[in-house]
Amino acid sequence: MVQENCIFCKIANGEIPTRTVYEDEEFRAILDMGPATKGHTLILPKSHAADLYELPEETAAKVLPVAKRVAALLKEKLGCDGLNLVQNNGELAGQTVMHFHLHVIPRYENDGQRILWKPTEPGAQELDEVLAELQ
Repeated sequence: MVQENCIFCKIANGEIPTRTVYEDEEFRAILDMGPATKGHTLILPKSHAADLYELPEETAAKVLPVAKRVAALLKEKLGCDGLNLVQNNGELAGQTVMHFHLHVIPRYENDGQRILWKPTEPGAQELDEVLAELQ
């Protein structure tokens, strides 16, 4: 299903010109227009899902193999030293376009980017409480 007013639906389905890195029947991977690093690519499903919670399991199962293909291409052609896969869900988590997408961000020595968080130090009891909530 395509959502008429979704810009990523339009991009993924070829209605808006982009710099396509990879495409198949279900996905289009494009260069990000505001890249974190050289080669920063977005993987967009051609069917609309606002986020991971709405993404059909069949589509979710196919995203990682596409990411692997894109990552291999970036490593082969651009010689990146590593990469990050980033997928945000919800505005608070940094999602700015409400169409599921996966960032493939090549990493280079001294690229100046940081995709990190400050680890906390919960005690065993706190971890056990969280585990109990999840069971």
